[in-house]
Amino acid sequence: MTATTVEPSETPSEPAVRTAARAAADRAVAHLLARQDPAGWWKGDLETNVTMDAEDLMLRQFLGIPDTRVLAAAARHIRSRQRDDGAWPTFHGGPGDLSATIEAYVALRLAGDPAGAPHMAAASAWVRERGGIARSRVFTRIWLALFGWWRWEDLPELPPEMIFLPTWVPLNIYDFGCWARQTIVPLTIVSALRPVRPAPFALDELHAAAGPAPAPGTGWDGVFQRLDRLLHAYHKVPLRPLRRAALRSATRWIIERQENDGCWGGIQPPAVYSVIALHLMGYDLDHPVLRAGLESLDRFAVWREEPADGGPADGAGTPGRTAEVRMVEACQSPVWDTCLAAIALADAGLPADHPALVKAADWMLDEQITRPGDWTVRRPGLPPGGWAFEFHNDNYPDIDDTAEVVLALRRIDHPDPARVDTAVARATRWNLGMQSRDGAWGAFDVDNTSPFPNRLPFCDFGEVIDPPSADVTAHVVEMLAWEGLADDPRTRRGIAWLLAEQESDGSWFGRWGTNYVYGTGSVVPALIAAGLPASHPAVRRAVGWLERVQNDDGGWGEDQRSYPDPANWRGRGASTASQTAWALLALLAAGERDGRAVERGIAWLTATQTPDGTWDEPYFTGTGFPWDFSINYHLYRQVFPVTALGRYLHGEPHRPRPRSA
Repeated sequence: MTATTVEPSETPSEPAVRTAARAAADRAVAHLLARQDPAGWWKGDLETNVTMDAEDLMLRQFLGIPDTRVLAAAARHIRSRQRDDGAWPTFHGGPGDLSATIEAYVALRLAGDPAGAPHMAAASAWVRERGGIARSRVFTRIWLALFGWWRWEDLPELPPEMIFLPTWVPLNIYDFGCWARQTIVPLTIVSALRPVRPAPFALDELHAAAGPAPAPGTGWDGVFQRLDRLLHAYHKVPLRPLRRAALRSATRWIIERQENDGCWGGIQPPAVYSVIALHLMGYDLDHPVLRAGLESLDRFAVWREEPADGGPADGAGTPGRTAEVRMVEACQSPVWDTCLAAIALADAGLPADHPALVKAADWMLDEQITRPGDWTVRRPGLPPGGWAFEFHNDNYPDIDDTAEVVLALRRIDHPDPARVDTAVARATRWNLGMQSRDGAWGAFDVDNTSPFPNRLPFCDFGEVIDPPSADVTAHVVEMLAWEGLADDPRTRRGIAWLLAEQESDGSWFGRWGTNYVYGTGSVVPALIAAGLPASHPAVRRAVGWLERVQNDDGGWGEDQRSYPDPANWRGRGASTASQTAWALLALLAAGERDGRAVERGIAWLTATQTPDGTWDEPYFTGTGFPWDFSINYHLYRQVFPVTALGRYLHGEPHRPRPRSA
């Protein structure tokens, strides 16, 4: 892709910070353009934690298809993420996590690392000190049960008969968020059949001395504990015809939701458990369904060359020697990355008819989903029209991507404007139809707010419902404002919800990005786009909060620990390019372009840019499940600074003429 420089407009008296910002924007635009795929899309690596890599290796062991090259390359990646104390964290710089450490340890044992090696002994000691396997999450113990390292009888029960629960009954599968639903259905099959493959080694070193039994739960927790005991009793004497019918229905449900590329939902965890479930139901590995599923999992792997670590698979380290490293992505984000990249380039001054933007628009238009998915359970009469996050995920388009794709398309001068108008009209209608009763928007479903799924003993792996959030609602409100619908009653309900959700300190909670900086950086531009004046009290409170949490170096940062401990971590953390950009987007929208906070933030971005036009960002600034599953979107460090620099240099993006509802 040929780099294009944004249109210069320096003047001799231009302040140094603006001159530096202009040069930084030019470098960043060139870098971003060079990363576009010839087909028109962008995709950065989506980095999570080593449980993805560990579970991939355990899956291969369970299916009897280990691969020595994969084992060695994955082990190098896993070793590289181990902390000095022997544990593994779930995000860069974070504390050790018991379940992640157990799974990483098992994976390295599968790769040949001996239990007595120093790094392994440190890990097992760390695990024992924290209660051992018995204190790990349910999902970790499920993996161990597959090999006889844990008893199935000591796991919460998940009966396949729940597939028959109608949508009006609590705990039906549509009470769960789509990501949990896609995981739970195959796990009902696994839970019912309780398979055990011979373990290749013992794990005695990961068990701690038995501690006191957990106290019985009270209130709803006690109710669900007693329900679990009843389900365990039912497992011993199930209604055989009902159980067989449930297993068949769950199997059919899984197969019907397999995507064209062989995956399930475009995300790795449901694909892994679906492969296991179908294999247990008699599908051999050469069956087209399983063959496609396994091939799709291979596409989640990111291979690269890194300096050899000198570990057991490499021998003594040799200067200059490299070795293959394999990291497994939990998901891939091409639609999200592409719409954000297009917005960034347009706001940075790239001509609206630039070939890179037109090619991106063509690719996005081709990705629009025009067939029904699981969302129709709650909205049966709503015509489709959304976009998903991934390459292939027609069952689960999401509201956030749809809003941002529309915002991207409206910035591009496409040679077929009627085609764009048709796609945007479908998308706007779909997003409006996905509004929840309270006036806000969740990510995938409508009114997915049941309090019961999170109470299940089984559900200790993160958020399992999809309630409305401020960041998604803000993006929809901003999109509706661009479409001339700022005064529509549905938009006003969304605005009212956002204003009511503001925290007392002036910030907003961020569900899908970390955290209050992301929420505030999403909401303020949306409110301004929808017509609220910069003088509005909510906007002024947000500006004041951002100014108070700005770091001494001029940037902004927020650690993942702000989710469980907001009192100490809200708006606090090492400065990052993406979070600095989010804060700047809010401040710029609020009219603070000439303010000291903006000047310092822009100066931080320009000073920390690398010579090739990007930024280093090892910190995790995205979330799958707040605190429980953190994400480092590798393109965030590029697209958001480009957007912020562009709006600083060129002002807020131009909005099109109002359109009819």
